[in-house]
Formats: sequence, structure tokens, C-alpha cells
Amino acid sequence: MRAPGIRSLCYAAIFLPNALAAADPASFVNLFVGTTDGGHVFPGVTLPHGMVKVGMDTDSPGNHAGYDANSSFRVTGFSQLHDDGTGGGVPLSHFKIFPSPNCTSFETCDTSLEARKVLRNILPDGSPDDFASPGYWSSNLSTGVRVELTATRRTSLQRHTFPARADGRIPRINVDITNDGQQSSTVPTMTVDPTTGRVVGGAQFQASFGPGRYSVFGCVDFRTEPSTPLAEYGSWLGNTPVRNITNAKQMYRGFGSELGALLAFAPAPGAQATVVLVRTGVSFVSAAQACANAESEIPDFDFDAVSAAARGAWNDVLGRVGVELGSQDDQEDMRALLYSSLYRTHISPGDYTGENPNWNSTEPYYDSFYCNWDTFRTLYPLMAMHDPERFALIVRGMINIQQHEGVFAGWLPECRGATQQQFIQGGSNGDPILSEFFVKYAAHANALNVSSQSLYNALLADAEDLPPDWDLQGREIDAWKKFNYIPQDLVEPGGTPSKVVSRALEYAFDDFTISQVAKLLNKTADGAKYAARAGNFVNNWNPNTTVPGGPASVKGMMQPRLVSGAFNFTDPRHCSVNDPTHATCFLDGSNRDGYYEGSPLSVPPQFVLQDNAKLIQLQGGAQNFIERLDFIIDNGYFDVTDEPGQQIPFMYHYAGRPGLSTQRSRQAIAQFFNTSTNGLPGNDGTGFVIGAMGSYAFFYLAGMYPVPATRQLLLSSPFFPSISFSNPVFNKTTTIKARNFQGNPANGTGGTVFVKSVTIDGKPWKSTCFLEWDVFEKGSTVELELTNDITMSCGQTADALPPSLSTGGFN
Repeated sequence: MRAPGIRSLCYAAIFLPNALAAADPASFVNLFVGTTDGGHVFPGVTLPHGMVKVGMDTDSPGNHAGYDANSSFRVTGFSQLHDDGTGGGVPLSHFKIFPSPNCTSFETCDTSLEARKVLRNILPDGSPDDFASPGYWSSNLSTGVRVELTATRRTSLQRHTFPARADGRIPRINVDITNDGQQSSTVPTMTVDPTTGRVVGGAQFQASFGPGRYSVFGCVDFRTEPSTPLAEYGSWLGNTPVRNITNAKQMYRGFGSELGALLAFAPAPGAQATVVLVRTGVSFVSAAQACANAESEIPDFDFDAVSAAARGAWNDVLGRVGVELGSQDDQEDMRALLYSSLYRTHISPGDYTGENPNWNSTEPYYDSFYCNWDTFRTLYPLMAMHDPERFALIVRGMINIQQHEGVFAGWLPECRGATQQQFIQGGSNGDPILSEFFVKYAAHANALNVSSQSLYNALLADAEDLPPDWDLQGREIDAWKKFNYIPQDLVEPGGTPSKVVSRALEYAFDDFTISQVAKLLNKTADGAKYAARAGNFVNNWNPNTTVPGGPASVKGMMQPRLVSGAFNFTDPRHCSVNDPTHATCFLDGSNRDGYYEGSPLSVPPQFVLQDNAKLIQLQGGAQNFIERLDFIIDNGYFDVTDEPGQQIPFMYHYAGRPGLSTQRSRQAIAQFFNTSTNGLPGNDGTGFVIGAMGSYAFFYLAGMYPVPATRQLLLSSPFFPSISFSNPVFNKTTTIKARNFQGNPANGTGGTVFVKSVTIDGKPWKSTCFLEWDVFEKGSTVELELTNDITMSCGQTADALPPSLSTGGFN
């Protein structure tokens, strides 16, 4: 598999000297990172946050993003809609286009999903002959057809090049209407225009991670180069194509029948190859709108122009981050990992504006929140740093959903895909997303067309109103307000009584984020109320719980409680690699021990972001806290593949040992992240996430970790001599420079990478452990003096430690 940047001649900037290459940061992106071994990464073509994500589908068992880089898996088509990094059922994968060059006649073409599969050409190293770069994709199939892909927001353009044939076989294109990722279609419709070949169709499909069903429509048009006429047309059912059938109603169909269209084109004269351009507009509203999308977005079938425009859009957003390379051997690989990670954070959520079938609105509509539980930690804080205008559109879209998805008003979206609500994993994690935006951009909210009052009303709905189904939206809020925890033995209508400890910790953090917004709006009483509720995490702390076989210093755990107030018991090893029962802690109604995708050891450090000082106090002091973190990481309780543990390597900051955080985070990069096809731990977030692993890796490489919905970022050292962030709202650029940069130790251990002192615009800063958001508002120069001394503290004063609620922080 060729690395991005070495084939496509239309991107000349790739071959320019290094000093000029930053004008084309897309050339640093490797789209194949994490595309096999369960990575679930989408390497096809989309715009930043585009709705259409056109890419190859393979028959891999883990084809949640369609594609698998393992060359043994066969190609089933090139579909227009995908998600990136998800779990659940295989999402989307609609309207597969498939080239069929080898049929001896119309009737002998293999049309069904299983029968038509083909392998890709294989390169000498055993990888498939696939190429991808932002805005462009190509593959050479074993049938001799070359397929190239590009896209606009709601429309794809495919270029299929059929080799000249002397045996009379002609180019044919299969349009698959019914085969989504789950083969879940019902009530399909399809028509074929016998003159132009236009195929219009759609169906209803099952949501990937929820109970709902949705409708989606496609409109497929063709153009040949050189121009040749439509030679044959018809429809197919299963593996039986029937000539001259133009309407699905003319076919005898059963439940689950595969249905599509088959078109044939006269070949180019002589020994010329025949190029068939396939334009597919997509809509979640109607077939007519799918056609209108295609006609307005790609009116002239100009493949190269569409591809160049897509690349330009990517360069615009990627170019807001700049890095300076050192002379060390790993620097180009680290840059590729950084930009590949940044790219992945802009795949979703998708801009579905104009494609909401549920209500009419002029507000933005974003979809594929899959799920907020995964992305609130790092994806949106990264977006705040360099793409606030997009962030504002997403926030407006979330508020619009809250205002309309209910009889009078509803709750913020939590997990969403293909216009349908999907299952909540934890708290109401839209709260920290809206709060993250407002804490950073309160002064700019009006200019960005975000209503402060509407934003606050949406937060209050989550915090105060019980939804009809808190498996899909909102919280089990009445119990939370009554008990100040979620009783394990309380069975209420409206949701599944599981993961009660995880949800309680998240509810506390959600309330903390609301308190920060309330204070900015001068709602003093609300600020105090929700800050007090943010401290309710202590109500699940049982000081007497220990780890079987664990050290004496690791004592006290978050545990489930009953209505009576008594503690129940969950083994601290539960839901970890050390769990003797091998529990999974996924969404399961029988999972009644309180945790979701994390153990009692790994979850609290992540979900008590608002008051780690209190957590340290509960654990018996800083030294015990450090020993617990060491025990968690050294014994496999830190699961880098899943979101609840992402902050664990940075938690040493709160105990005044930032050097340990720096080393542990660098060891995580060295052990788990690289630019290979299996270069991500788990899928892109391991479980219903889009861009979480990308933003997570980006922050580690940048030498920071965000505290969501606050103005603080935990500070380490970057993997580069300098990194800069340009912000179009502030019209400022902030640069972080590492003085005495000597490279990155290959295994993440030791090295001259620890921060000894910090200056901001030439003035000494009080802490080596965190930065304030002011440096990004002002466009500051932050200089870090590096040392090889891992024992460096946060600083000499009490306020050098990162803030916590119980020590007066966040006021």
C-alpha cells in the first residue's frame, strides 16, 4: 500500500522542498493508519465534516468504516456513506457502486453482494494496490478496472476506468440500492431511466447503535469519456439481472431481497480505455433532493476540480496547526502521526444541514454524534483551539435538536447516527461539549450566532428534566437529585438500571460544566448549586474497598450504593484484563455492577476532572495517589484503547509530579501509536467514537491534555521543537517552543523531555503543569525549558498545581 503523497501527480506540492511543504499539510496525512485489525478507520474521501464519505467496502468482519487494508478481503463495492471509528452494528455503507468488466452478457453478470466480490491487485510487499490522500482515493482491482473517488458535502464522484477489450465484453456498472452494512433494508424503491441511465432509489434501514430506523435516498448519474451511449439497462434481484426492467415494482421481492440496477455502456472506439464517471447524490429527505444535491454540487462531472477543491478544504483546516521539525530521525513520522490524527478529528460529526427529515429549520444540522461519551474529552477541546467557527455550527445544531426533538422541547443529543437517536453510554455528555464552547467563547457567542440563553436552557433540560427514555437522551435525573447518587437497586421506568457508578460520576462532571456556564452568565445561585452537585462523586466512595492481592496503599474505591445508603460491592478488578470473571462492561441490561467500559480502578481518575485534589485526599495523599497510578498502569488497568482511561497518564500532575505524566504519556505513544495500518489501539476510540483516538494522540504529541469545559490545559512537552495554533476567531497564533529540544526517546522513557520552567511572552509562568486559555486568546509565545530531570515539580507556590474545586479552583 503506497503511503499518501507518492502517486498523484496533480498534487505537485508534495514534491516541493520541505520548507514549502507546509503549504500542503494534507501531504503529511496517512489515511491508512488504523485501517485493519479492528481499527474501523475510514480512509476514503470526504470534506471536513462532510456528510458523504465515499469509500471502498470490503468483506472484512470488522468493516465498520467499509474498508480493510488486509489484502485478503474482497471488494464488495464503493459506497457513499460511512462512519469512522464506530462499534455497534456496521453503520451506513449505502448505494454501493460496482464495476463489472467481465460479464459475457447482461444476464450472466454476478450482481448479488456475495457473488460479485473481487480481490484488489496486490503490490510486491503484499499490501493492496490502494492509494489515499485527502480529497482523493484510488484502487486497482484484480479485474483490471481502476476506481478513483472524490466528493463534495452531499455528493460523490467516482471514476471507473475500464481497459480496452478485444473479446467483445463491455463496461457495466452495478448500482446496489439495498445492501447497507447490516443488510437491513426494507421497502426499497428504485427507478431506472432507459435514456440516460439515471438510477433513483432508496429504502429504510436499521440504526447501527439504537432502536430506530431511517430512510435514505440516492440519485446516480453517468457520463462516459470518450462519450459513448448507454448500451443496456435493467434491474437485478439477488443474483439475477433482468434486462429492460425500469422499476422495482416490476420485480417480485421478498423481505430482505437484494435489489439494484445494472447499466452497460458502449466501449470507447479502438484500443482506448473507457472511463465511466458515476455521480451519486445522497439525501435523508427525498430522492428528489438527492438529485438536486448532485446537480448543484457537481454539475459538470469535473473529477479533478472536485478533488482539488476537497484537498483545498482540508489544507485550510489542517494548516491551522504548524510544527517545526528537529533533526532527529523520528520527526517526519511524528509529524505524519500528528497530522493524520488531526485529520481524523474532522471526519465527524457530519454536516447534514438541509438533510433533517424530522423538522424544518434554518439552523445547522449535524449528525454522527457517535457518541459524545467518547468525544467530549479531547475532540471538542481540540476543535476549540483551531476551528471555533465549525464548533459554533455544531453547538447551534445540538441546541436545535434539543429545541425540537420532543413534544415541547427535548434534551441534547448524546449518541446519534443517520438522523436517529442511539443509546447513551454514560451521562448527558452534550453538556460538557456546549460548556466547552461557552467557557472558551462566551465573549464571541453572539458573533458566532450562538444564543447564550438557548445554550443554557438546553443544559438545564439535561440537569433538571426527566426524559421518557434515559437510555436515549438526558439523565436518570430524579434519582440523581433525590439521592445524590444513583441507587443500584432502584428500578424506575424510562431506562436500564445499569452502570450506576459510571453514570453518577459523569452526572457530577456534567453538573460541574453547567456551573461554569452559570458563573459566566452571572447566575450565581445556579453556579453554586451545580458546583455543589459536582461534588456528589464522593457519595460513591467506599474507603474500605481494597484490591484482592493489591498493595496496601491502594485502598478505597468508587462503589455502587443501595437505596438504603449501604454500599454494595464491585470487585476493583472488574472490567479489566485482570477480571477473573472476564466481564465486558458493555451495554447489557444484565450488567448490574455499576461500571461501563472501565474498572473501579480506571474510571474515577477520568471522571473526577473537576476535583482531583479531593480524589487525592480520599486516597490518602499524593504519595498514595502516585502509587495507585503506578499500580493501575503497570498492571494493565490503564486501557489505552478506551476513553475512560485516557487522562490517567496525565494524572500525576495533580500530585505535583508532572515528569511522571510526561514519561507515562510518551510511553503510551511509543507502545500503542504509529503510522501503520494497525497503528491505533483498538478502533478509532474502541467503541462508538469518531476521532477520539485521533484527538487523544494529537494532544499527547502536542504535549498537552485538556480539562474539558475549563480554561486549563495540562502541560507536558511537545514531540517537536515547536508547535503553533492559528485561531480564525481570535485572529491570533499561539506558539509553544521547546528549548533544548533533543528528540524523543524511542521507548518513551527518559530523555530531555521534562519541563523545568515556562515563560509566556517572555515572562515567567507560575506552573510547569498547566496553561490557561488566555495564551490562545492573546496569541502568545510559550517557551518551555527542557531538562532530563524527571523529578521536576509543578512550581513553588500552591497555585502551581492544576485547579480543583475543593481547593478553590474554577471560581
